[in-house]
This record gives sequence, structure tokens and C-alpha cells, in this order.
Amino acid sequence: MSGNRRKALLVSTAVACGALLMTACQDTDAAAGAGAAQGSASAPAAAPAAAGAAAPSGSPAAGASKGSGTAGKGTQGGTGTGTGADSGNGEKKPVGQVCGANDISWSTKSETQAGGYILITAKAKAGITCVLPAALPTVAFGSDGTQAGPAEQAAGKQITLTGNTAAYAGVNPKTTKANGGKEFNSIIVAVGDNDPNPESLPVGTITVDKPVVTNWHTSAKDAVPAV
Repeated sequence: MSGNRRKALLVSTAVACGALLMTACQDTDAAAGAGAAQGSASAPAAAPAAAGAAAPSGSPAAGASKGSGTAGKGTQGGTGTGTGADSGNGEKKPVGQVCGANDISWSTKSETQAGGYILITAKAKAGITCVLPAALPTVAFGSDGTQAGPAEQAAGKQITLTGNTAAYAGVNPKTTKANGGKEFNSIIVAVGDNDPNPESLPVGTITVDKPVVTNWHTSAKDAVPAV
């Protein structure tokens, strides 16, 4: 074989091999590109499924959100709580404080009915509303501890003092028939034995022996002590 034919054959073989190599590289790159394209195309297909699984209509998360809204409405629906005594129809009536002797404007008057007694009148001072409890008024004489006992067997009723509302109690300073007794010209009144501010009221000169006092009444004629 001549030198020129050998050289031409080598050139042809090199060209053919180069073409084969280029074709193989192109096929490899195409395959890689197709795989990448297929992978990126498959990724969005899973995203809707994940989004759909996050909050389906019957999911616990949706139910919890709905429940929270219902609880908020229930809390907001309250109108607040009142204070005081229940009137029986869902309303509250204010409850006044218990009267102390210094909450009251006092007055006394000597009466001749039933052998003579002292009428005590109690009214709340201006701007004060308070309750006289259903208990015997405390009425004492002097500093020796002489105190009026009950003139009535039944217990009284509590009375709310406000404005011009008045409460009355009658004191019979002497229930014995015999002569004798202690003389005083004032009485000490209080709302219960624990009242820290008892009041001394002038009554003129009276003879005291086993005194009695009525309950509080809203009518002066009901405060006449029994003989």
C-alpha cells in the first residue's frame, strides 16, 4: 500500500471516530437533560397533594378554628355580673350597709300612752342608705350597765333607712309597780351591742327599773311598749 493511501485511510478513520464520539456525547447530554426535565416536572405534581392535605374541609385544624370562633362569641355574649340580692327575676338590687349609730339622725319624745314611755325616732343622715337589722335596739342607761330588755316576744323585721324613711322604737324605763329605781336624764342607743359609736340622747328626768324596749317599727303607733 502506498504512503498516500495509508495516510488517507488514517484520516478517514479519525474522522469517523470523532463523529461517533460527538454522537455519543450528544446522546448522553440529551438523556441527562430529559431526566432533569422529567424530575422537575414531577415535583409540582406532589405540591397540590401536600397543599390539599394541609387543610381539608373536615380536618381537625379547620374544626379547631371554628370552635375558637364559637368560644369567643360565647364569652362576648355575657352582659356582666351584678352585685346585690337577687330580686327573683334575674335582676340585682343593691344591698345597703348595716346602720351604725353615727349613720342615723336620732330624736326622742316623751309619750303618756301606756303609762308613759320614750319614743325613739331614727332616720338616716343625708346621703346615707343603711339597714337596721331585725334585732332589738340596744338601749342602756348610765354607766352601770343597766340595759333595756325586750318588750315584744316576736322578732322584728329589718328596715332600710333612706331619705325621709323613719324607724321607731318605744322604751318603757320602769316596768315595776314598787317605788324606787335610778334616775337618769339621758339614754344611750346603739345598733346592736357591738356598735362602736353609741349615741347619748336627752330624755328629761326618768326613773329606771327593769326597762324594756320594742323592736324597730315603720309606724310610731306600733312602737308602744306593752305595760
